[in-house]
Amino acid sequence: MVHPFDHPQIRYVQSIDELITAPMRDGVNAICWQREIKGDFSNILEHLQPERGITTWEREQLLALPLTNEGKMAVEFMLRDQEQLRIHGIDPAIDSINGYIGHDEQELMRTDVCSFHVDRATDEAYTYLCTYSGASSIGVRNEDVILRAKVPSVRAALLADFGGEDDETFLEYLTENFFDLHYDALPGARTFSFGVGHLWRIAIDYPGCPVPPCIHRAPDPVKGQAPRMILIG
Repeated sequence: MVHPFDHPQIRYVQSIDELITAPMRDGVNAICWQREIKGDFSNILEHLQPERGITTWEREQLLALPLTNEGKMAVEFMLRDQEQLRIHGIDPAIDSINGYIGHDEQELMRTDVCSFHVDRATDEAYTYLCTYSGASSIGVRNEDVILRAKVPSVRAALLADFGGEDDETFLEYLTENFFDLHYDALPGARTFSFGVGHLWRIAIDYPGCPVPPCIHRAPDPVKGQAPRMILIG
């Protein structure tokens, strides 16, 4: 996995306004505003002590924490991102992620956020994402994956569960169960890290999207690691 400098699917910008308004075209499906992160996010997590799973934190909860000056700086860094995006009509959440609940209960096909996937909407939309603390999200080139539902052994299992023919109705079944959003990386797949502190806008699957959606995943949780802090919207 490499840092995505000179990546053909990624465009770099210098401001929040550019991040939001830069067009996605010519195969570019991810836009990144690189920043140097400021503040002590471990100080925030020390006081939050999040339970297992995903917890969304409100502005008032974060501002009420008895933090050091570096911890307060970290809160201001996150809230500034959230407020600037809200000015543009985007409503991102600030989450702590302390592992996941239910990942080990997927029997038919893996469809969790730690699986390479694309996001989907019925109208034009984008995913905004920033990792403030902990392992960051991972992207992969679109040509370096295969739709998991097309892997012969997986497709056979899905068809058996569906109980019908491999036809249009089966494709509807895949969509209804989100099986058509997840991918397997091919041997030698070129992946890249979203990094810490950088704010991203990535393309998702919606009708009329001019570029392929960005295929990405969350990092696999590691027992004993501190929770992640992210912004997502």
